This record gives sequence, structure tokens and C-alpha cells, in this order.
Amino acid sequence: MLAGGEVTPSLVLLDRDGTINEPAAADRYVADPESARLLPGAAAAIRRLNAAGVPVVVVTNQRGVATGELSSSQLDRVNSAITARLAEGGARLDGWYVCPHEVGACDCRKPLPGLLARALADRPGLEPADCVVVGDAESDVLAGRAIGIRGVLLHPDVATTTAAVSVQRNLADAVQWLLGPDDDTVTDW
Repeated sequence: MLAGGEVTPSLVLLDRDGTINEPAAADRYVADPESARLLPGAAAAIRRLNAAGVPVVVVTNQRGVATGELSSSQLDRVNSAITARLAEGGARLDGWYVCPHEVGACDCRKPLPGLLARALADRPGLEPADCVVVGDAESDVLAGRAIGIRGVLLHPDVATTTAAVSVQRNLADAVQWLLGPDDDTVTDW
């Protein structure tokens, strides 16, 4: 069983908005590369995973493409800006998996597990139970759970109810929990 600090994960799958970068206002999308601002500690957390030899990929729903509020080109520029800002902080991502679809139009929109399954398929030999998904929404956790990947929920209230194996305040705390045994919020599922 993978639990905080007991076993280094084989792969960490990160949500984007609210996990790595500041989310846009409610029901909006980060559409301008200049407005793609990293959350405090995000680059350092990913850099720490990189240093531990853990591949890190992004799995993100971007419905704004389907609704026309965001073009594919804008999305690519925003993702490139996030990648560049992480690189400035000494961190790197090992892949991007994006669902640009409308709700109900695909198998990849979280909480469905399609994006996560594709990330695993691109890395043969990884066991889902040895991987972790980290995100700020229960849909991130449920997508992982659907295929046996444990989830860490980012939420300011660590006492929140969730299917996640751990609740952490931010990505830096989640990485600390994953790589070092210092938290008692582990729950079996």
C-alpha cells in the first residue's frame, strides 16, 4: 500500500488549475499566458519530485475549448507559459494530458479516468497502486480511484470528507506528505 513517505510514487499526476497555478475566476478559464500564475511553492514541490526521480504529468479538464471560451491555441500558450514558469523555478513536467471536451462527450473528462489511463498507458509497467493523483477537486480523486490510483486532495480544510487517502493544504504539503512521513491523515479506502 502506498502511503505518505512509505514508498516513493512511480508517477504523480497533477491537476492544473488550483493545484499548480492560480485558477481563473469562477466559471472562467485561464486564457492568457500572462495570467497563468504559479501557486506559491508549486515549482519547488515539482522540483522536489523531479529530484526524487518521480515523473510528473498534468491531467487537466479544459472545457473552455469545447464551449468556445478558449481556443486550442490559447490553451497551448497557457500550458507553455506554465511549463516555462516551472522551468524558471528549476522544475519540469514529463507530460500533459488535456480534456478539451464538453461534459458527457468523452471518457477523459474527470471524474472519468481516461486522461489518467492514457498517462499510464504511455508508461508501460507502472502499477496504478504505485501512482498518485493530486488535485483540488473531488473529481481528480475519483478519476484516480476509478482505476486504482490513490488520490491526494488539496483543500484548506484538512477535515473535509473525501475519497482521497490524504488531504493537504497545498501542493508543497502534498509532496512533503508523499516523500516524507510526517502526517497522520492517511485513510484506507
